[in-house]
Amino acid sequence: MMRNPSCFVFKMVLFLMGCMGTASGTGHAQPRTDPYFRRLLFAHQDSLYRQVLTHPDTYRLQILYVQIDRDRHNRPHFHTYAYHADPQLYFYPASVVKLPLACLALEKLNELHIPGVHKFTRMQFDSAYAWQIPEWADSTSETGYPSIAHFIKKAFLVSDNDAYNRLYQFVGQQAIQQKLHEKGYASARIIRQFMGLTAEQNRYTNPIRFLDEQGHVLYTQPALYNPDSIQRSAPVWIGRAYIDRNGKLVPEPMDFSMQNQISLYDLVHMLQALLFPESVPARQRFLLTDDDLHFLYQYLSQFPRETNYPKYDVDVFYDTYVKFFFRDSSHHQLPPGVRVFNKVGWSYGFLTDVSYVADFEHHIEYMLAATLYVNSDGVLNDDRYEYEQIGTPFLYQLGQVIYQHELHRRRKHLPDLSRFQIQYEQRNENDMRPTIKQVDN
Repeated sequence: MMRNPSCFVFKMVLFLMGCMGTASGTGHAQPRTDPYFRRLLFAHQDSLYRQVLTHPDTYRLQILYVQIDRDRHNRPHFHTYAYHADPQLYFYPASVVKLPLACLALEKLNELHIPGVHKFTRMQFDSAYAWQIPEWADSTSETGYPSIAHFIKKAFLVSDNDAYNRLYQFVGQQAIQQKLHEKGYASARIIRQFMGLTAEQNRYTNPIRFLDEQGHVLYTQPALYNPDSIQRSAPVWIGRAYIDRNGKLVPEPMDFSMQNQISLYDLVHMLQALLFPESVPARQRFLLTDDDLHFLYQYLSQFPRETNYPKYDVDVFYDTYVKFFFRDSSHHQLPPGVRVFNKVGWSYGFLTDVSYVADFEHHIEYMLAATLYVNSDGVLNDDRYEYEQIGTPFLYQLGQVIYQHELHRRRKHLPDLSRFQIQYEQRNENDMRPTIKQVDN
């Protein structure tokens, strides 16, 4: 419930004023809303939650809910419901793009076919240009070295940004676009690292080498450059003002046409392709081994407190830290028997969660994805967004509406979820290393 309604109304007036005269430069059709799903959503009476639902344009809200029903052979069948969903409506995906990057990095390793080079192989990053940052060691890793596996852990467990940059540098800007478009994810445009680089600088990646345990070089990847043309799309105007890289307030909307982008539909399809590869056409799948899949499932759903390397502080990085549909100020743990396989993102006032939820006690499963924009003053880059006041409380309420509905939804066949039952790590209580309390995410 809202604690200060008058303050909330005042901020809403500012928000609506900030949105007036500002629109995406990308034309789009009428957003899709399914009547059944709308009725389900509006049955919940929380005032803040309904405020967001009733102003979907203001919050650039999109929701996709996928019911999963198994047949008698345990084959999943998917039915997708939408609320204000529009594949042409821009939202900034932020860290959600770490999900396809992790899959593409593992796929590239498999395609290299180099003996000794795999996800756990030690790596070192050099620099070829002034803006690039080398990385020869990683004190949070058990080996003391970076690796693709360790980057994926950090990207999934706490949404670490450096881990994403390194995966980007390994795959390369050109290959990222080509691979995702070949798989049918036409909306994907992942062209930026999280380093504040220019569009041209993001075309370049670091030189990389893979080492065996004795320090001998197994494989060297030279610095890469993407020669493909990156056309600027129609302007995508967000907000009413922004603070530029020099700290100056620019009194006009910010153009996101050269930022990363991907539709919520494509993100849901990607997660489905990862979790249920047999349910999508072969071209949409990632080339991953069974061990790769198990590894990804583990770290999409494992808690930071269960992880030894990196050793995250459990008070800061609690169980629901990156599980928005089960997180609010008083809920830091999932219900017993529930695991969430997901990726979240938050930046520029946008909050996004793309999740598969499995409840092993009650034998239920479903997918849920949502994105919304919470920036009432309309100023970007001022770090004054309503994540905690509006964003995560709304996503928590949404998550509870769907979870409670699923608990009571009748199924002809209960799912066998053994594929997603993971033997998770246990924190070593005798490990006296200090915990990690802060990351760049």
